[in-house]
Amino acid sequence: SSVTMAESTSAQAEVEPASHGPVCLLILGMAGSGKTTFVQRLNAHLSQKSSTYLINIDPAVLHVPYQVGIDIRDTVNYKEVMAQYRLGPNGAILTCLNLFATKFDQVINLINSRRSSIEFVIVDTPGQIEAFTWSASGSIITEALAAQLPTVLVYVMDTPRSHSPVTFMSNMLYACSILYKTRLPFVVALNKTDIISADFAMEWMTNFEAFQEALHQERSYLSNLTRSMSLVLDSFYAGLHCAGVSAATGDGMPLFLSRVRDAVSEYYTDYVPMYEKLRTDAAATASKSSSVSQASNATTTSDLTSARQKSDMFIGARPASYSEDSDDDGNKASASSCEGTNEQSELESFRRYVERLRLDKVNKGCSGDGDGPSD
Repeated sequence: SSVTMAESTSAQAEVEPASHGPVCLLILGMAGSGKTTFVQRLNAHLSQKSSTYLINIDPAVLHVPYQVGIDIRDTVNYKEVMAQYRLGPNGAILTCLNLFATKFDQVINLINSRRSSIEFVIVDTPGQIEAFTWSASGSIITEALAAQLPTVLVYVMDTPRSHSPVTFMSNMLYACSILYKTRLPFVVALNKTDIISADFAMEWMTNFEAFQEALHQERSYLSNLTRSMSLVLDSFYAGLHCAGVSAATGDGMPLFLSRVRDAVSEYYTDYVPMYEKLRTDAAATASKSSSVSQASNATTTSDLTSARQKSDMFIGARPASYSEDSDDDGNKASASSCEGTNEQSELESFRRYVERLRLDKVNKGCSGDGDGPSD
């Protein structure tokens, strides 16, 4: 027992969180894998020498066997969501997560307010794993935590159920998909080792021939598919952190915490540089888009100015003193001049007509005086 205590103390010292903030453990796993019991055991183990802060984001759980700092059930009511939106169990869980994700900035603020006093943040997720891992709300929660804290994904695996090569490969495929989706450090906790040892799973991960031999004894249609997947996932096992644990007895917790320590180091060496590069690229893209938009606006203004100049050139150059008012005055003067000329012409024509009538009358009078009878 003294050796076990020494191992526990050593592992505890190794997993002391860095000055960057508390370590966040995001607990994932299939339904029935023992996630909640594992969280209870992990909290009890860490609480002996460390301060922990637990968050439950499973809206459908009826009883939580540990003291919760933040509980999604205090924010949304699972049964009311089912009734109000006419949803089934899985749809209601997903909707509750979506509603909770809209306020997750407040969760981050609560964690940051306790940042100096806590060493571990443990997040228990729903048993319907796909509702969390493949939803927008799950991505928001995971990325928000990873942006603020050194975050490690813990995939709790049901060891007795994985004794079949096909089931084992299904679990590994799911674990692989989560790993490549999040890009976060990943630890596989082979749970329930009090029922069956996890040595067979460890051997299958490190010895490809051993897994192929076990698969050869499997009589099912899935064996060929599993054999093909094992070839693809063989390289995936190389960088995987694994530990056999028992949530019921606490066996394997020191080894598990040492794996967590390795994963935290991986967070700083791999994830943080990748995250900073993504931020830098996003900022550069935004800056480039802004520059292109400004250049486009400047080009449009230049094109309009050039078009206006060309239009003036074709219409004819106007004097510098030209103005719209002077143009109007010139038009008015021209119109007035035309009207005056017409009136003068009509007056001259009328005068000539009157003069002609007068001359005709005079001529007629003269001719009458010479021809008439004399007295």
